[in-house]
Amino acid sequence: MRNSACDAMQRAVEKYRATAPFAAKSNMLPYRGGDKWLSAPFDGNSWWTGGFWPGLMWQLWEASKDDWFMGEAIRAEDLLTAEFRTFERLNHDVGFMYLLSCGARYKLTGDRQARVDALHAASLLMGRFNPAGFIRAWNEPDRTGYAIIDCLMNLSLLFWASDITGDPRFARVARIHLDTTLRHFLRPDGSVCHIVEFDPNTGARVRAHAGQGCGPGSAWSRGQAWGLYGFTLAHINTGDVKYLDAARRVADFFVAHIRSDGLTDCDFAQPATPERIDNIAGACAACGLIELHRLTDDAAYLAAAETLLDGLIEHCCDWSKDTCGLLTRCTASYRDDAAGVHTSIVYGDYFFVEALAKLNRTDPMLWRR
Repeated sequence: MRNSACDAMQRAVEKYRATAPFAAKSNMLPYRGGDKWLSAPFDGNSWWTGGFWPGLMWQLWEASKDDWFMGEAIRAEDLLTAEFRTFERLNHDVGFMYLLSCGARYKLTGDRQARVDALHAASLLMGRFNPAGFIRAWNEPDRTGYAIIDCLMNLSLLFWASDITGDPRFARVARIHLDTTLRHFLRPDGSVCHIVEFDPNTGARVRAHAGQGCGPGSAWSRGQAWGLYGFTLAHINTGDVKYLDAARRVADFFVAHIRSDGLTDCDFAQPATPERIDNIAGACAACGLIELHRLTDDAAYLAAAETLLDGLIEHCCDWSKDTCGLLTRCTASYRDDAAGVHTSIVYGDYFFVEALAKLNRTDPMLWRR
């Protein structure tokens, strides 16, 4: 790696120690950076990205042992657990929300209430399971058969819950959903669909939807990153080689599409104009690639991760303590600008810092049971 992961982590700690207190002062869950922290554009504290802020604080605490970050993670966790009382707005992304908050706190401190809250979230996630073979993504009546690739990342909460309780049902639901994803999301070339619609009564595949990609049949890059890291985590959580094989197929597809500057197009099938970059995808993929290297000892995966991180450090890091947010040129969706285009988005920072932590050997691996 051309740039020092240790130096980058130290600069991230310093930036967040200077700027995170502005979020604490406003008692908010940041979603976007800029001149100030901005909250999520939809659904308040039930928006799916809420767990990345406390997860980021736990990563920074593990790297620095500055207890201010622990306190900030707990403050944010309290906002998220309040959302249990309005759970109709919660969806399959309770894994993102609560594994990185309550689950992280329990893992790192042993707090018993955090354990209970994380298990509550796992029960909500398992309750979304359709016995036809998939976990339902969203709540709208016209989306009863929708499942999305993102859910692979949420499954770690179910594996964790089985491990904690000794109840195999959580892990069994996760494996059924994983196997459905293998059959219906993974394409022959190693790319993945974003959304697949199933008949909610029979489980038959109805159609794929473009979702946050540029069009039907395209390859939304963050969806590829979810698949890459999600199947890798599935292998870590189960030991099943078929998930490792799937992760390698998606990884090979992703690596083949890394730009020469190390940045990541929002969709690997997008037209030349307008340019859409999504560095969240690159940061998340770097995390998965580092784990794949550890599992397989394939140096190409580590080299690809370092290329991605070098590209981010050289072209897209805002180290200034006068602005909020670190990673720039993040894009939530190819066609929907409401959630942010070429801006600073907190979960981009989370995955960037997690990847640095992996290289620095401070990563507490919040996704692993």
